[in-house]
Amino acid sequence: MRIFWTDGSASPNPGPGGFAVLEAGKPVVLGGEPETTNIRMEGLALLAAMKTAAGEECEIHTDSEFWVNVLTKWAPGWKRNGWKKKTGPIANLELVQELYKWYTTQPVKLVWVRGHVGTEMNELADSWANRARAGERV
Repeated sequence: MRIFWTDGSASPNPGPGGFAVLEAGKPVVLGGEPETTNIRMEGLALLAAMKTAAGEECEIHTDSEFWVNVLTKWAPGWKRNGWKKKTGPIANLELVQELYKWYTTQPVKLVWVRGHVGTEMNELADSWANRARAGERV
């Protein structure tokens, strides 16, 4: 099983952003956008990890409780309702839909970890996401 650690960053938020996917303590994907949000970067990191595994069983560690909830709790209902929610439009809808497609068709396990509490691999993913925000790539 492949094990990934992911994180995303935007500073200011919104502003320039970066994301990182780590495997065995090393970055395997770094990316970013010039004008974005922390939430979007966290989602793109998850998507990049899923695409990197592409059919292989994987476990993705993320400090984004938001995206874990989107994929495990909210997206099934949004899909049933024609990708609508009662309170208005779904932000980053195309990203939500693509992530949900990958999550539901691949052997993916999401593991939420509390961010910024000293968990070594989470801190390393955060550091690489910040480096990606500054333009670094692998």
